[in-house]
Amino acid sequence: MKYVTEFRDAHLVRGVIDEIGRVLTQSWVMMEICGGQTHSIVRHGLDQLLPPEIELVHGPGCPVCVTPLEQIDRALAIAGCSDVIFTSYGDMLRVPGSNSDLFSIRASGGDVRVVYSPLDAIKIAQENPEKKVVFFAIGFETTAPANVMSVLQAKALGLKNFSVLVSHVRVPPAIHAILGSPSNRVQGFLLAGHVCAVMGYHEYPSIAEKYHVPMAITGFEPLDLVNGILNVVRMLETGRLTEIDNSYSRAVTFEGNRSAQRVIDQVFVSCDRPWRGIGVIPMSGWCLRPEFDEFNAEKLFDVGNIQPKESQLCIAGQIMQGRKKPHDCPAFGKECAPDHPLGATMVSSEGACAAYYKYGR
Repeated sequence: MKYVTEFRDAHLVRGVIDEIGRVLTQSWVMMEICGGQTHSIVRHGLDQLLPPEIELVHGPGCPVCVTPLEQIDRALAIAGCSDVIFTSYGDMLRVPGSNSDLFSIRASGGDVRVVYSPLDAIKIAQENPEKKVVFFAIGFETTAPANVMSVLQAKALGLKNFSVLVSHVRVPPAIHAILGSPSNRVQGFLLAGHVCAVMGYHEYPSIAEKYHVPMAITGFEPLDLVNGILNVVRMLETGRLTEIDNSYSRAVTFEGNRSAQRVIDQVFVSCDRPWRGIGVIPMSGWCLRPEFDEFNAEKLFDVGNIQPKESQLCIAGQIMQGRKKPHDCPAFGKECAPDHPLGATMVSSEGACAAYYKYGR
């Protein structure tokens, strides 16, 4: 546990929180952009330990939560085909579509399998040449390198029965959308360390300069998070509103992982992408380049005209934009709970509603 336990040291965390209290002179609203950070904050009670002048709101940083409803419905349509083995990360199986979920498809006879890597799906395709194997390629920048490598490996192997249903989204355009909204409340950002480990943080200074909102890159342990909050508070209190602080320098560099970025660019191209509960954010996603159409499940299965039906009770979009908290939802813990969710934020391991439900907020 070395290099982990020290970042969970209660005395060190309390010292940083005390320093935040000494620096504060007014109230500030901050957003953590990552669902993993949300769960760490709520699990360890950091939101309750911080001075009341600091309000943490939760951003759209859960890849399962923001996967658009129409893409879930496309996955359900494909997974229901008799000649398909549909593979996915486990979180996606419980995400509700318009009328069903992947667990229900599996219960009714569909071949839906949980994998831990897209390369597992490649192996399944090799072992089942008579079946069409589809991998649900969701995520932010963090999972993109492995997902594009599966496409490149399938091409190198000459696999004709493997494809990906792509639903990749990117963090910087989402931050633009949040800060550019007339109803924006966010005054400072905690950036996701794992995203920046892949992509670097060269895209963020221009965002901070445009909106005058400082940002700190943080990790996921309590000490990482409170240090990031302290650094954002210092920037806000001293008027350094256009700065980016790398509070996670043990894992993040300005340039990021150039090799990963090159392989992403080889397979993906930027595109407009709808975000569940939020709407279309221009050029906020990645799609397969046309030269990889032979691996594009959306085209191979002709599921482009799906018309979704979202729950009228779910306010997940407002929660992920920092406008409301999960307990502000009238359905929270009633019509919407982990065993009968209305939205993805209640079932994902990184969803804000799931965190509030699990840890009794």
